[in-house]
Amino acid sequence: MRRKRKIAVRSLVLFGALCIVLLLAGWDEVAPPAHARYHGSHEGGERGGGIGLVSGNNTYFMASGNCYGCHGIDTMGTVWANHDAQGRDVNMADAWRSTMMANSARDPFFKAKVEHEVAVNPANQQVLEDKCAGCHAPMGQHDKHMTVGGYYSMAELQFDLVAQDGVSCFACHRQDPDSNGFFFNGQQRYDTALAVYGPYDEVFTGAMESFIGLTPQFGEHIAKSTLCAGCHTLISATEDLAGNPTGDRFVEQATYHEWVNSEYGNSGSSNATTCQGCHMPRLTDGIIIAGLYDWLTPRTPYGEHQLAGGNVFMLQLLKENLGPLGLTASSAHFDTTIARTNRMLQQQTLLLQTTVAERDADSAFIDVELINLAGHKFPSGYPSRRAFIELIALDADGDTLFQSGRWDGAYELVGHDADYEPHHNVITTPGQAQIYEMVMGDVNGDKTTVLMRAKEPLKDNRLAPLGFTTAHYAYDTTLIVGVPATDIDFNRDALGTEGSGTDITHYHVPMNGYTGQLRIEARVWYQAAPPRWMEEMFDHSTPEIDAFRTMYDAADGTPVLVKEQVLIDQGIGIDDLAELGVRVFPNPVRDGILRIDGLSEAVEVIEVFDLRGALVSAHRPRGERQWSTLLPESGATYLVVMHARGQRFAQRVVGF
Repeated sequence: MRRKRKIAVRSLVLFGALCIVLLLAGWDEVAPPAHARYHGSHEGGERGGGIGLVSGNNTYFMASGNCYGCHGIDTMGTVWANHDAQGRDVNMADAWRSTMMANSARDPFFKAKVEHEVAVNPANQQVLEDKCAGCHAPMGQHDKHMTVGGYYSMAELQFDLVAQDGVSCFACHRQDPDSNGFFFNGQQRYDTALAVYGPYDEVFTGAMESFIGLTPQFGEHIAKSTLCAGCHTLISATEDLAGNPTGDRFVEQATYHEWVNSEYGNSGSSNATTCQGCHMPRLTDGIIIAGLYDWLTPRTPYGEHQLAGGNVFMLQLLKENLGPLGLTASSAHFDTTIARTNRMLQQQTLLLQTTVAERDADSAFIDVELINLAGHKFPSGYPSRRAFIELIALDADGDTLFQSGRWDGAYELVGHDADYEPHHNVITTPGQAQIYEMVMGDVNGDKTTVLMRAKEPLKDNRLAPLGFTTAHYAYDTTLIVGVPATDIDFNRDALGTEGSGTDITHYHVPMNGYTGQLRIEARVWYQAAPPRWMEEMFDHSTPEIDAFRTMYDAADGTPVLVKEQVLIDQGIGIDDLAELGVRVFPNPVRDGILRIDGLSEAVEVIEVFDLRGALVSAHRPRGERQWSTLLPESGATYLVVMHARGQRFAQRVVGF
């Protein structure tokens, strides 16, 4: 009897031990194949390529594969973790893996540009490579700095799998809370304690302590814009053409400080928001954030790790070169991130308003207003990026009367000045184009795309964010350059107050006697890597430059559409309504009711159009002398057109 009891106890112990082993296996990234979520297509990327997330660690950092077991796709729980209330998979790893952040160290443009800078100044190779790796491969460069010290090289990156994980989980979640936001230029500080930080308190620590040896802790800084500051303000030391330091400093990019100098960075503003608020959309659903732990408290708000920006071109190039670049995301992952990036550009970046201010037989005066919705300049970040306006005017037969901002077969703007295109307040010829960009100048005042030769901006007319002012303490890091004082509506409202985040380009379009219907098409396009910016680098030949040139030439360089608007101007006619003896009143219309008096049998049709060319009201008189109509909205301009005696007569009215 006693022996049977011992056997039963031993069996229970063995069974319990087996359960613990199985549970631990469920926590481990290298779990048995039965746990499909660890080695399925979401991780390995079999569908559409990709090599799967990398696992491994160095002294202070771990690659994303170590985190996937809990923070990847969950197919095992009775209540799925990392899913929203509608059952949509919102896991962190798969959202992140196809972003530019995840691929920062494998980015072929980055590698080619480093070799370009080294080719220009070989004596500075160690400093250049180490500097760039601080943001593009932070888990390699900073680990070396925190252990043995010394410069981190591109040769080391080639064999450093943890560093190749780019701006991975620990590149953000291991940042030191006390120094966060005080260091820039890739010099962000990392915690040397056994801690990993997240945005939630009341943390369950057991799983992470058991499997990766770190303790999860609440870190308020994780949800703040200061987390991004270390790499999104970059100031470089200037060298002359011989490679000698000049002692000058050049602001290569300052997205963080652009945000600081805005309404969005003002904590007292109703518009205040963080970088994460836009680039990591917040879900209010309660999300269980670790797989196989159904009993964990759902977390809210939950920041989706989408990290979408505006670089559609490079994302598409990466997708087309998964194998050669050894990427860890599949083509399906990239399709998702590309779609999110397009949405970011087209829905959260700009507003576009086109109006015909005045028109006669000689000219059409067309205003194109852009309103920046981003929390920083647009474009922002790396100085290759530019946006431009295309304006087309067509007659009633569809023939082009005027076009500014078109591009050729090589995706370069037609009429672009040999050096760089200046900022325009007024555009009068097709050879002029409005390009929003930053142009770097060297010690001689010549344009350069060599980062280490940049001394000062020759032009920076990128659209400022709402609330941006030249009186702000951060303005010396976020200069506006090359916008003449005569452009009184650049970042200024109608009263001349700074901070509107807008610009109006005034087009004077020759009509050459044409008075008929005018179709106006206005579009804003974006290029992350325009051909003109590549020329200086492509003059050199190195392994990485040659490899990137091949990918670049094979890629679709069509600019990405940000916003468009089509406007129909019905024509000015030769005569106005006064010649018919007709009175249109009141003007402006204050109660919404437009009235017309003095109609005669000569008036065949009355039409009312809005400035988009949409017909909002029409009437065929039957002998009456008066007619009235309710305008659909206040604060808009309308065109009243009457057909009489084989002619068209028109008058503009404004609704208030």
